[in-house]
Amino acid sequence: MPAQFKKSLRRHPGRAARRATIQTISGDLNARGMTFAIVLSRFNSFIGERLLSGALDTLERAGANLKKDVKVVNVPGAFEIPQAAGRLARTGKFDAIITLGCVIKGETPHFDYVCAGCARGIEVASVESRTPISFGVLTCHTLEEAIQRAGGKAGNKGSDAAIAAVEMARLIKKI
Repeated sequence: MPAQFKKSLRRHPGRAARRATIQTISGDLNARGMTFAIVLSRFNSFIGERLLSGALDTLERAGANLKKDVKVVNVPGAFEIPQAAGRLARTGKFDAIITLGCVIKGETPHFDYVCAGCARGIEVASVESRTPISFGVLTCHTLEEAIQRAGGKAGNKGSDAAIAAVEMARLIKKI
């Protein structure tokens, strides 16, 4: 780092002082009064059900009324998730959509196509609908890896997807 740059850093206020003067918009984890749809893949349902349990628990802890404000929509597999999520988002009935599923790598390139199509489709649906759609679809190399990410040592990615959905829904409302 050039000496003159080091000197100029010493003369200016620290990051914390500068950051305090910048307007910041953030979401929060309050799901009260918000509506959510969860799109759940039935393929690898053993993992999907664990992800769903984590997402529902998180939404309830954040204040969502599960009976009134949460709808679960089942689809055959991960490749079908984007279409259902996009349609739900375009209804305008939901503050956010949570996608859950699990794709486990096999011996063919099918894994790559399904994962890429699912991820890209969810991204496009979210951007086009202007509705937050969180990505809770596991793309794992082994069943053991999937188990760890669906409530094992690596946490529950269904819960993580629910947190992201609540936070983004609140953020979008503030923007």
